[in-house]
Amino acid sequence: MKTLIELFETSVGKYADRPLMWEKIDGKYEAFSFKHLHDEVCAFGAGLISMGIKKGDRIGLIAEGRVDWLVSELGIFYAGAVNVPLSIKLDAGTEIAFRLKHSGSRMVIVSWTQAEKVEAILKDLPQIEKIIYLDAISEDAPHRIQFKTIKEAGRKYLEDEKNLKTFESIWRGVEPGDLANISYTSGTTADPKGIMLSQYNYAENVRQANTLMSITPDYKTLTILPWDHSFAHTACLYCFMYNGASIAGQEIGKTPLETLKNIPKNINEIKPDIMMSVPALSKAFRKNIETGIRAKGKTTEKLFNLALKTSYAYNGLGFNRGKGFRILLKPLVKLFDKILYSKIRANFGGNFKFFIGGGALLDIELQRFFAAIGMPVMQGYGLSEASPVISSNSLDAHKFGSSGKLVKYMDLKICDDNGKELPPGEKGEIVIKGGNVMLGYWKNEKATAETIKDGWLYTGDMGYMDKDGFLYVLGRFKSLLIGNDGEKFSPEGIEEALVDQSPFIEQCMLYNNQNPYTTAMIVPNIQNLNRELESRVIKPGSGEGLRVAIEVIQKEIDAYKQGGKYEGMFPVRWLPTTWIILPESFNEDNHLLNSTMKMVRGKIMEYFADELKFLYTGEAKNIYNEKNLERLAKWYA
Repeated sequence: MKTLIELFETSVGKYADRPLMWEKIDGKYEAFSFKHLHDEVCAFGAGLISMGIKKGDRIGLIAEGRVDWLVSELGIFYAGAVNVPLSIKLDAGTEIAFRLKHSGSRMVIVSWTQAEKVEAILKDLPQIEKIIYLDAISEDAPHRIQFKTIKEAGRKYLEDEKNLKTFESIWRGVEPGDLANISYTSGTTADPKGIMLSQYNYAENVRQANTLMSITPDYKTLTILPWDHSFAHTACLYCFMYNGASIAGQEIGKTPLETLKNIPKNINEIKPDIMMSVPALSKAFRKNIETGIRAKGKTTEKLFNLALKTSYAYNGLGFNRGKGFRILLKPLVKLFDKILYSKIRANFGGNFKFFIGGGALLDIELQRFFAAIGMPVMQGYGLSEASPVISSNSLDAHKFGSSGKLVKYMDLKICDDNGKELPPGEKGEIVIKGGNVMLGYWKNEKATAETIKDGWLYTGDMGYMDKDGFLYVLGRFKSLLIGNDGEKFSPEGIEEALVDQSPFIEQCMLYNNQNPYTTAMIVPNIQNLNRELESRVIKPGSGEGLRVAIEVIQKEIDAYKQGGKYEGMFPVRWLPTTWIILPESFNEDNHLLNSTMKMVRGKIMEYFADELKFLYTGEAKNIYNEKNLERLAKWYA
């Protein structure tokens, strides 16, 4: 299996009448078989050829996950062309325009929710010949064409035997080294990089990923992550296709919020076996579960907390679940599963087995929580430059806090600053080699040469391998805190602990770039602060209220220092000495969060440059400084 076309053709041959896709149509999920989608793909691919699309041409695709997204991508491949998948969360002005210009896309495929963005910038994109509408077009124009019109043209094109032979020679002539996608990074600097992934990169990564866990043809998944993202793209779409399993698209609402609210309903309709998740989604699921438990009253809440405590002890670190003294807890865990956990899982359709976690490392406490209730998150690791899967935990090999075992058919080493390989247990840069390593960055030879050396991909991530063969990922080198003595430390663990264990801190980013001490930028949870103040009979937003709220936040940070309840969890030198309240949150609108809800550190540092400068002044060491009082007051304005 050397190309995605070969993968699809093989699966169609094996699973022709089985459902590959499920989509909500007129209020009900309908199944679309492998054979049906193959017919659609051929029609669209032939239609593109009839419009003059040639081998190697680029076509942009900006739409929500749905049947036509997959038909579009595969149809592009069958025409010998290259898909440029774009996030629906990108703005029209600079983000979409840059990617379409930089990739040299001849056409762009859009859903009804995204069409306006592309229409607004069309005058700045002279190379775009057609906008292909997946949905109905309200008014006709020379640059617009409907998706169904191209498929109709494709079917007519294939009626001619000569054209049929031409079409077959084109798709059969797609080579393993041919470009499949130009997948753009989120762009923590001004210009995002276009990751070039070949047909072979994807096909090989599907083969590699399948060495970690088994997916059977009866499995179903509901995709709630964006399909342009390499994690959902490979680990979901093509891994499920390879195994004859089926994929349901999320029901798209009239607004992003409506789409989000459809998730619980869609889960119960599809009854998925597994789902892909990122930390932001896992946190939201846990919050909803705990809210439901609290709603049932204090007795149920206390029982649930006891159940968690028991299950945590029984599960250990995952790999030693139920071993040694833990076997004594098995009857209690089974009881709690029957009276509590099974009811929670019923809200996920009743068939749910596990999540596959990616995007960023999930906090170990959250991993313990989901394992306890019988819906473990199998944390994995990868990056788009690696197509993206590098490692993952599985039901057979699971260790909390790790990113799991490595895929087969790939080499990995941990290197020091000089490129020397380090032994197990020592921290350094994660470096990999295999068929999943990208071809390079589109039109960026310098960045390619810096990232790929002698066939080895230097990931930019710090980590180590333990004695049991589990990979631990400690964070991006570019994100590391660097002390004035050159010592480095990954901030993610501290940031997650402050946010997850404090009800009063909504978001937090630490900073230290060879400075005498570490600082923090904090987004407060105003709702919870207000509850705390009201319980003390203090008016929120008043002068006294502002000072007490600042004291409450300081107490949360002090909990990790000497004498605090979390003492010893982190080295004291990396805890924030000074901190500042920010006037707004990190979100997608201000581009301080990317599409997987991860902080875009470079942009945050640039956006709040004045705040970072202030944090290294003497005034900042007084927590009641003017800036903290002013910014906290803004949350009440």
